[in-house]
Amino acid sequence: MWADLEPVGRDPRGGYGRFAWTGSDAELRAWFVAEARRRHLDTTQDRAGNLWAWWGDPDAAVAAGTPGVVAGSHLDSVPNGGAFDGPLGVVSAFAAVDLLRERDHAPARPIGVACFADEEGARFGVACAGSRIVTGVLPPDRALALADGDGVSLAEALRRDGIDPAGLGPDPEALARIGTFVELHVEQGRGLVDLGRPVAVGTSIWPHGRWRVTLDGEANHAGTTPLADRVDPMLDLAALVTAARTAAGTHGVLATVGKVEVDPNGVNAIPSQVRAWLDCRGADAAAVDAVLADLAGYAPHRESWTPATVFDAALAARLAALLDDAPLLATGAGHDAGILSAAGVPTAMLFVRNPTGVSHSPAEYAERDDCLAGVDALAAVLAELTR
Repeated sequence: MWADLEPVGRDPRGGYGRFAWTGSDAELRAWFVAEARRRHLDTTQDRAGNLWAWWGDPDAAVAAGTPGVVAGSHLDSVPNGGAFDGPLGVVSAFAAVDLLRERDHAPARPIGVACFADEEGARFGVACAGSRIVTGVLPPDRALALADGDGVSLAEALRRDGIDPAGLGPDPEALARIGTFVELHVEQGRGLVDLGRPVAVGTSIWPHGRWRVTLDGEANHAGTTPLADRVDPMLDLAALVTAARTAAGTHGVLATVGKVEVDPNGVNAIPSQVRAWLDCRGADAAAVDAVLADLAGYAPHRESWTPATVFDAALAARLAALLDDAPLLATGAGHDAGILSAAGVPTAMLFVRNPTGVSHSPAEYAERDDCLAGVDALAAVLAELTR
């Protein structure tokens, strides 16, 4: 499976550019359906575009009061992203199903494999869009109006992919099929490296959000306009970046200006406008608010906000004990698991060691033995939860 995915959406810089509702995304979704069919799993697509593959009948289980246990993640990436963020969780879920069948496990409730749409938000700007839409957190009218850097709306992107945008929206029937959701993910830090363990159980996700800042200037010629006469929004951008860094240090959180659009984006032209995106997150939501208060003069417009997520503590403790007292880790990275947890779905996460500690980069990595340990752990969890 890993070899099949390796060439899809390769970026010339060495990583991956797998963006929602593009050709590479269609190829990845086709791969998911093919892997499900190869295992004789029934596949469905919900009203938000998320894919589900089921071992067993989820609707019969709902009627019986025993909804299924689902594992999975996403297949899309950030620009020039790594190979493991997302795909490791999907591949591991299929591999765990294989392992359970090899062990003749007869699940007492259905087991599902999920592939969430547009988790990274790299194209349309809202992270975890698929899980936000299916749970009703992101209203369909707002979602359909989102546009990418080329001005293509999500509605148009769906039409190009043969999907009627009028059908986009919350899907309570899809959610009702999930009794428990377990997302395996490569760790996006060095917690497991420092602990010397291959697998951890997640406890919580920091609150985090994205804001857009628009900085207006006056377009003019770079070779004829005196410095004193310029209205240059790039100077405001530089001030924003340093102010965000200072505020983050003051309040003990993380702040990043990682995306910028410049008009007209010419080497010899003073820009007329700069648009910048700020990502801010930390263990304390009040501290994040304090950063935004410090930056109020830039009039940041909030595009998304995810409150702190605390996963089911009893479930996390149960899984940690099952996995030989696996360590418990919190994370600052957002995940679909956090959206489902906030919607009331009992949720857990497993993290697999990343020796580089680097993520959202081609340097993101996980050793083969640690990946196999993750599959073993996920299989053990699925077996435990479907006895």
